[in-house]
Amino acid sequence: NALESRNSIYHSAVTFANAFMQAGTTSDEFLRQNLDWLSRATNWSKFSATAALGVIHKGQLAQSMNLLAPYLPQEGVSGNSSYSEGGSLYALGLINANHGAEVLNYLKSALKDTSDDVIQHGACLGLGVAGMATANGPIYEDLKNVLFGDNAVAGEAAGLSMGLIMLGTGNMEAVEEMLQYAHETQHEKIIRGLAIGIPFIMYGKEEKADTLIQELLEDKDPVLRYGGIYTIAMAYSGTGNNKAIRRLLHVAVSDVNDDVRRAAVTALGFVLLRNPKQVPRIVQLLAESYNPHVRYGATLALGISCAGTGDLDALELLEPMTKDPVDFVRQGAFMSQAMILIQQTENTNPKVAGVRKLYEKIIGDKHEDPMAKFGAVLAQGIIDAGGRNVTISLFSRTGHANMPAIVGMAVFTQFWYWYPLTHMLSLAFTPTAIIGLNKNLETPRFEFVSNAKASLFAYPPALKPPSATVVEKVATAVLSTTAKAKARAKKIEKEKGDQMDNMARVVPAQLKHIQFKTESRYSPVKQENVGGIIMLMDKKPEEEEDLIQPRVPSGDATTRAAAEEEAAPFEPFEYPFDD
Repeated sequence: NALESRNSIYHSAVTFANAFMQAGTTSDEFLRQNLDWLSRATNWSKFSATAALGVIHKGQLAQSMNLLAPYLPQEGVSGNSSYSEGGSLYALGLINANHGAEVLNYLKSALKDTSDDVIQHGACLGLGVAGMATANGPIYEDLKNVLFGDNAVAGEAAGLSMGLIMLGTGNMEAVEEMLQYAHETQHEKIIRGLAIGIPFIMYGKEEKADTLIQELLEDKDPVLRYGGIYTIAMAYSGTGNNKAIRRLLHVAVSDVNDDVRRAAVTALGFVLLRNPKQVPRIVQLLAESYNPHVRYGATLALGISCAGTGDLDALELLEPMTKDPVDFVRQGAFMSQAMILIQQTENTNPKVAGVRKLYEKIIGDKHEDPMAKFGAVLAQGIIDAGGRNVTISLFSRTGHANMPAIVGMAVFTQFWYWYPLTHMLSLAFTPTAIIGLNKNLETPRFEFVSNAKASLFAYPPALKPPSATVVEKVATAVLSTTAKAKARAKKIEKEKGDQMDNMARVVPAQLKHIQFKTESRYSPVKQENVGGIIMLMDKKPEEEEDLIQPRVPSGDATTRAAAEEEAAPFEPFEYPFDD
């Protein structure tokens, strides 16, 4: 309500924040309750609003076609707006991200059956996300045909998705084709799509990408130099390679183009993923640069490398940047704070309360700049992402690079040019839970203990609507005996620990406090607890198991838990977009 919904930047901001907050939960309660607000979306805001369904229903592979059926292009029928049709194809890709075998043929035919550039844009993005790293030749050719159509809107998505399809293959033939077309076309959007696509082909290639990096960095077109910077970021992500760092720092202070300098500082965050403690020290001087683009790059570098760590040095560096005189630097600072503080509580990190209050103040301030407000709204979505049950993790629990997450984060940083790419951050969301499986990959009921107070890692309290009257509370006298009794109760709570069930939410900082009961029927096969999915040994295999039965998730799960009887399912609804 604090944001003017007729302003497309605010409408998009709320769309993205809601998508992040509900990522993977299937809860579209907010959309159902605000249909009037939703109907005000126009053009690309409508595209983003429909694509948000892909983030909300992320991972519902079997249900994806049914969920999106009202919005997907119908053969021979031109009922929906091309923006909602294009957005639904993008959503289909996001739901099936990196697991797209079932929907690739549908997306391919949707791409071939239309000449509308908006629908082509959505289909290309959907194909890229769903077919990531498949090196699928026919899909690559279809995308190339769209690219050669030389339409700016469709061509941008095609160039990006060609890189996603060939992710990590190091296919030099594809690189040369894309580079040649980037030199031939007159459309900056297409050049930009290709400049982001090429780095993905060289993902993880390190020294093998050096020749291409040199060629791109020496190009006279700043957009291709920008692509060269992202090629360093992708080829050397997580390596901490000194040569790559030196090269990025050199470009950050010497290139004549602000976009290239901004990208060079941002790329430091990707290269130093495994050394987040080093990043505040390296970008400290850049964060005080006279150039606002370099300062913005420093905010993102901190957010990307220190995501989910709650690193205090990074937060100290970001704090003055939230008061920067330039609006987009404040935007970057807000978002990076949220990335660093995701799943941190007031008890585990002293900065959390202040940061949340700051977002509230910025969003409610009518005189605040739209760019900074956009950042604060997005940050609010990131800090509460996935119903507060996910973190941003660019590594697997065993320490290997999480390729889809790194790629999702890299595409997310392109929202500077194209807001719909904001949804790609959802690829970096990792659920935080302990899920114990037996030898048949079923989930038995068992308990384990968290040797820390439940309040230490609990969800933040729900926001209360402002009350009309404030009643002053008279201070109550506290007897010394009462104080002692409370202290004793606290000590007992701490000693007892918190009993948790299989599939419970366990945040990364809590893992060191987790202990499996020795008398329990089940114990983990691998003693080192890294959370996530763990295999269990059954000490009593002859006895019948009590299993947790999986059920199809639904958005009203929270309501159902509160009610004694199961509520009737919601009536089907469609987005109230005017065609």
